[in-house]
Amino acid sequence: MRIGFIGLGNLGKAIIKRLKSQNFELHVWNRTLSKAEGLEVTVHESPAKLFNISNIVIINLFDSIAVRSVFEMENGILSANLMDKIIIDTTTNNHKEVMKFHIEVSNKGGYYIEAPVLGSVNPALQGNLTILVSGSKDAYNRVENILTVIGSKIFYLEDPGLSTKMKLINNLLLGVFMAGISESLLLAEKCGISVQRAIEILMSGAGNSMVLSAKKDKIINEDYSPHFSSSLIYKDLHYLQELAYELKTTLFTGGCVKELYGLTFSKNASELDFSYIFKLLQELNNNS
Repeated sequence: MRIGFIGLGNLGKAIIKRLKSQNFELHVWNRTLSKAEGLEVTVHESPAKLFNISNIVIINLFDSIAVRSVFEMENGILSANLMDKIIIDTTTNNHKEVMKFHIEVSNKGGYYIEAPVLGSVNPALQGNLTILVSGSKDAYNRVENILTVIGSKIFYLEDPGLSTKMKLINNLLLGVFMAGISESLLLAEKCGISVQRAIEILMSGAGNSMVLSAKKDKIINEDYSPHFSSSLIYKDLHYLQELAYELKTTLFTGGCVKELYGLTFSKNASELDFSYIFKLLQELNNNS
């Protein structure tokens, strides 16, 4: 089956590799064409070209600004013939912008499937992402066979916007967990307990979580190569603040933790894995 794909970041590349391993034919576009090197995919000169060769195009971009740009650029998505075509957008979007994407694609006769994912590079390579889906039920049924290749769990929430809101809520816990784990390990280290030993103990108690399990080796080995960057969690928590503002509800932990990730920009570390905040807190504490 032939699929178009836009966005060759860390997660996008992992999704492509997973689809290729299951014998899908991938055609891609990316602003930086060199990022396609080694992927063994067919590269096209514009987003619109992808819709000439496929009825289904997957998007995985940094944020809603990037998605909007790809929609409206010269030879962008909205300039293509979208009649009966399906866009699967796995980007974590702003909840207001994603509603506009639904309308704009529908106005062109196409279908916009909102499909943010839970999980990062390793789950994507293994087909173990969790996918939250909103949009047309008929369109979802048409692409379910693709989604089940990259995701082991799929939650169909139907109403436009709900999937994006739920993804942002999930990432509130993701950011808060990582911050709590980092502070706990820092305190253990100050008490004379090694980071490795503290992780072993936390994994046997209240600290046991998917987050610690996924990030413990990065912390122990001080390997902060990005699977999910601090800049991404910072962006997601900012989007979440906008949602909380609209709902007139509080977001105490989310706001505090967002500013913690914001410190990574001053350290030129925002593109490192978000588990880097343990190292950041360690350095701040040592300098105080």
